[in-house]
Amino acid sequence: MGRVMVIFAHPVPESFSAVLHSTVVERLQAKGWEVDDCDLYAEGFSPVLTTEERRNYHDTAINCAPVQVYVDRLRAAQALVLVFPVWNYGYPAILKGFFDRVFLPGVSFDLADGKLTPALLNIRKLAAVTTYGGTRWRTFLAGDAPRKVVTRAVWGVTRASTTRYLALHDMNNATEAQRRAFLARVGQEMDRF
Repeated sequence: MGRVMVIFAHPVPESFSAVLHSTVVERLQAKGWEVDDCDLYAEGFSPVLTTEERRNYHDTAINCAPVQVYVDRLRAAQALVLVFPVWNYGYPAILKGFFDRVFLPGVSFDLADGKLTPALLNIRKLAAVTTYGGTRWRTFLAGDAPRKVVTRAVWGVTRASTTRYLALHDMNNATEAQRRAFLARVGQEMDRF
């Protein structure tokens, strides 16, 4: 199977997102994946892009130094699974900060003569597991940026041959049966991943 990096971004261990995260990790391990479980809150990841990091952003000789451990983990993976809630039609700040600080020039993409080329070609499979407080219709009207970032921007720097985006909408009104059904769907998708 290979190595999969699971990036989890929710601060509350008893949340439904935490249940989704546990299910993702357990099902992937059961299928033979070596799971690098990256719980951003538990690891104390700082989402703040510092002044010096921004100044050195395009200097590929030094831009990775502050986040080298995460860069190494990302480069070692053959698959990437993101587990997060959608808040205010966007990512939790900690996940946005992960993209800002780790998906750097020379890591996720190369930039030459104004042309971007993907650099995370080691990632063959990509998935996102998420919940939205808003309905599918409100999410559509808001532009669904989280889906677009995963299926366009993250996919664009990986060119993953398999991409899945699993979302439960209207989480604020979801019944126990709807949550169980979504959890079962996530488990089945991870079995096939």
